Amino acid sequence: MPLIESQAEDSIRALLVSFGLDPDALELADTPRRVREFWAERTAGYDVDLAAELKALPGELAPVPVVLSRIPFVSTCEHHLAPFQGLATVGYAPGQGGTVGLSKLVRVVQAFAWRLQVQERMTRQIFDALETYLKPVAWGVKLVAEHTCMSHRGVRTPEVPVTTLLLGGAWQSDPPGEFR
Repeated sequence: MPLIESQAEDSIRALLVSFGLDPDALELADTPRRVREFWAERTAGYDVDLAAELKALPGELAPVPVVLSRIPFVSTCEHHLAPFQGLATVGYAPGQGGTVGLSKLVRVVQAFAWRLQVQERMTRQIFDALETYLKPVAWGVKLVAEHTCMSHRGVRTPEVPVTTLLLGGAWQSDPPGEFR
């Protein structure tokens, strides 16, 4: 096991001890490994190559607007390490950067969701990635999410969706209905 994995598991063991729990108890013996693996998945977005994901498809494609709605995502609040989840709407009208495969838009949402995040920054990061790599004539990103750091702690108010929205290019003045 590499040192970093050992450090992560030792930290989880120490956390369990700090809560007055026995990390060697039968029920908890594999918890440090499972938690390390969980967090490796939850932070895998840092390793995604956005340029490769947003590489234009070859050939001539009709330059029509593309909007994907209701892309599910789960991310982790960097302030509380608590999950937030929701739905993303991502779209663009192709420009000089061309058209990408539909799944690539989903992968970009996931790349930024699988990081320690705040929703506002995640919206901006997706928006900026579309602008940088696709160079569209119009683009937009809308995230609607529920945050467990608000619904399960603090004010303990569930089912309060948070909406963040950024529109660029021609869609700033005339967005498609999915972004209204």
